[in-house]
Amino acid sequence: MSAHRRKSSQPARRPRRHPRPRRARVARTLLVAVCALAVMAAAGAWYAYRDLAGSIGSSKALEGAEKSKYGDTNILLMGLDSRRDQNGEKLPQEVLDELHAGSSDIGGYNANTLILLHVPGDGSRAKAFSVPRDDFVEISGGPGAPGPGKDKIKKAYGLAKAKQEERLSAQGVKDPRQLERAGREAGRKAQIETVRNFLGVPIDHFAELNLAGFHHLADALGGVPVCLKKPVRDTYSGADFPAGRQTLNGRQSLAFVRQRHGLDMGDLDRTKRQQAFLAGATQKLNSAGTFTDPVKLMKLIDTAKQDVVTDQGWDLLSFVKQAKNLSGGKVVFTTLPVERFGRNHGEDINVVDDMKIKRLIAEQIGPGASASASAPSPSDAPQAPPSASTDPGTGSGAGADGPAPAIDGGGIPCVD
Repeated sequence: MSAHRRKSSQPARRPRRHPRPRRARVARTLLVAVCALAVMAAAGAWYAYRDLAGSIGSSKALEGAEKSKYGDTNILLMGLDSRRDQNGEKLPQEVLDELHAGSSDIGGYNANTLILLHVPGDGSRAKAFSVPRDDFVEISGGPGAPGPGKDKIKKAYGLAKAKQEERLSAQGVKDPRQLERAGREAGRKAQIETVRNFLGVPIDHFAELNLAGFHHLADALGGVPVCLKKPVRDTYSGADFPAGRQTLNGRQSLAFVRQRHGLDMGDLDRTKRQQAFLAGATQKLNSAGTFTDPVKLMKLIDTAKQDVVTDQGWDLLSFVKQAKNLSGGKVVFTTLPVERFGRNHGEDINVVDDMKIKRLIAEQIGPGASASASAPSPSDAPQAPPSASTDPGTGSGAGADGPAPAIDGGGIPCVD
């Protein structure tokens, strides 16, 4: 027999493994799939946000402006009475027909909606102050430019825009789009500075929306809930609504926020409509799960690209998180008081007390918030007049009678 042991011709046996149960393999596959979907969803949400932040109109109108203290944020919402797109081009006729607002040659660039939204840094209730469009105030011509004197606050945008376009045209600029962009930027600066000087507070961010924007926003949200105390019908705006809570589509929403004929207080009642629309739109944003539904989110993003202009550098994602606290009746709406009504060069105006309004704002948003050295400190200020409503959900201006409108259980104010 050989000294070396003969190797066995049969292969060595491996330890027998029991196959994993099918159920475990399926579970692992599902877990991997869920993780992959989660990563894809996160990437999609981030892409959508980057797409939004990089594509909506952005402005340098607030460059170098004073900021609020203590983590507070003041946002100026501006609604333009313009029937043109962001390039100054006329809107398509089918869009104008839906808007029920006449041709693109009327309307100009008046800021018919001016709302200052104050979001406290400590997470307490936000406050929104509506500035009536016909308040007679000192108008700014923009940073470094002399103002044109006193006029309706809504005109600051259009006056500065026209002045800038005239100046550039005199320098030889002919491109209509270049003139439109430069004119609008001058208009934004003038409107923001006018409101800032009038209210005596910093403005940290702004959002500008035209008439078509109201229409598109409501459609992108699948309708906006509102509540009316009584039925209304107005041939000028196209408003024709029953009493009670209802959800308005884009065309109806624009008619709702534009109506002033047939309302007891005219423009001041229209201001309440704008507040109600804002409350309803904010509630719909949260309740409809817009920010977790890719289809709804992309539709909203497309709307923003068409119609919204904001200040450059605004972190919209952070504000979206804050916005969740702005629905469900968590915003206190106030319409700034009007002393009396008057006339100026044949036009109706609202006569206002500038110092009284500065004191009211300072009282409402806390000490240290004022940007104006001329505004008295809250401790020295008298109590706000009864005409300045601070009831949640809505506000009242000069001449408003009776209690504030009842608030719907879902946080939607019922208005006239």
